[in-house]
Amino acid sequence: MLKRIFSYLGEYKKYAYLAGICIGAEVVFELVIPLIMADIVDVGVVNGDRDYIFQKGMLMIGCALIALILGIGSAKFSALCGQGLGANIRKAEYKKMQSFSFANTDHFKSESLITRLTSDVTTIQNSVSTGMRPAFRAPVMMVTALIVSFSINAKLAVVFLVASPVLGFLLYQIVKRVSPMYTKMQEALDQVNRVIQENLTAIRVVKAYVKEEYEIEKFSDVNQNWKSVSESAFRLTSMNMPAMQFVMYGTILSILWVGGSMVRAGSLQVGELTGFLSYVLQVLNSLMMISNVFIMMTRSIASAERIMEVMDEKITITEEKAKELKVDRGDIVFDHVSFKYKKEAKEEVLSDISFHIRPGEMVGIIGQTGSAKSTLVQLIPRLYEATDGSILIDGTPVECYPLAELRNSVTMVLQKNTLFSGTVIDNLRWGKEDASIEEIEEACKIACVDEFIDRLENGYETELGQGGVNVSGGQKQRLCIARAILKYPKVLILDDSTSAVDTATEAKIREGLRKKLPHMTKIVIAQRISSVRDADQILILDDGKLNGVGTHEELLRTNKIYQEIYESQKEGVEL
Repeated sequence: MLKRIFSYLGEYKKYAYLAGICIGAEVVFELVIPLIMADIVDVGVVNGDRDYIFQKGMLMIGCALIALILGIGSAKFSALCGQGLGANIRKAEYKKMQSFSFANTDHFKSESLITRLTSDVTTIQNSVSTGMRPAFRAPVMMVTALIVSFSINAKLAVVFLVASPVLGFLLYQIVKRVSPMYTKMQEALDQVNRVIQENLTAIRVVKAYVKEEYEIEKFSDVNQNWKSVSESAFRLTSMNMPAMQFVMYGTILSILWVGGSMVRAGSLQVGELTGFLSYVLQVLNSLMMISNVFIMMTRSIASAERIMEVMDEKITITEEKAKELKVDRGDIVFDHVSFKYKKEAKEEVLSDISFHIRPGEMVGIIGQTGSAKSTLVQLIPRLYEATDGSILIDGTPVECYPLAELRNSVTMVLQKNTLFSGTVIDNLRWGKEDASIEEIEEACKIACVDEFIDRLENGYETELGQGGVNVSGGQKQRLCIARAILKYPKVLILDDSTSAVDTATEAKIREGLRKKLPHMTKIVIAQRISSVRDADQILILDDGKLNGVGTHEELLRTNKIYQEIYESQKEGVEL
């Protein structure tokens, strides 16, 4: 798992090598210092040789300064390596998410994707930045210190053979119990993000229904759950330090007790015992660093597994059959098409749908709520993949078109309108980046944006808040329609995208689409019969099945569902 994560180092791999070199060299200079100190005591102090003491002291200072510079270098390179790794993982993960189909996105909750893209990556990033130094330093220091310790006095160094297994056992018990807790902690964070996201998205609804206290209580519940899970994980993690200190102080006491006896017996010099204790501390500090690295790795692995779930998600819509094709006319055929969201699902959302839309036609789709109207049109640009049957555009199956070409040629104005932070003209140019002001004005005239654009504070340069909060629902819908028209697609799908527009303005938009874009195939999903009555043909959907096809007059004579919808909407209104 970690091997896969580190494969994203890319151009930052050089910083990992530089950090490792600096850390290794720093350890060597630090390990030389106790040897020099032992010489100062056993030779300089015993013989009263001040020149020797001064000479060795200056050498110690030099080694310490070099170790300090190398330590600063290792910290810098480790930080660059960690931050670069985090940036590359986020970039790769975000790119993968952009390739998701609607079905892939449905597999993950949006709040979980946010956590995996931010908190989980940050955990790995920080573990590398702060953990690289001890991860490189501790093994080198421990092995070197052990070798020197055994060379000073092998009998005294045997104490390590008892201390190391004890520490290893305690560390294993901690890691085994804390590992699943880190996964639960990130899942609890998902829930916190979910509540925050829902509240900010629906803040106007919360205010309108005076549900602030309810939302506060809901947030308190998930926040308390995250706090409890985190406390349990970190409480167990914190046991690492007491366990380490228990082993460390036990080892030091044992060495002082055995070493003191050897000094009294004359088999060990005081300077040797002093130097030996310095190496003992080096070894024990190394063990402590290694234990902390293991704890960080445990948390990183939990986050890495969540990230790799995203990276390993199998893309449901691919371009394996794609050829160098373009949509020329916008002729659409559904040939016995069926669809269900999951292959293992028992019931189909759409069942045996067949119809033909000719180039340039305006087609209406109408039906009761939940009759799968939106799902039907989402199959055309392959936002979802049909389960059975085939969908053809200009006589070619949709899977034979490159996705970019298909979706540029089949443009949807979704039921849920979305505008982005930025100016009005920035949002409009999502449809066509290099659109001239004349093209923008023409598209806005068709979508009736020209009726209100002058009333905005700065016209086309008006800054829109997140999601277009400073324009009305009808204005937002018309801006989204204008944005889609600017692409000049071969097929334009309006998925109930005039529901917030008055009937007079809606009629003007339909008329503009028909007269000024006669060669563009237009599909209109609507709840109102007035929105589709002048369509070339109208499709009636009922519970995922095609109930009827015809013009307004034909369906009014022959289709019972259409008659019922007509009569229900006729009350008090002249259609």
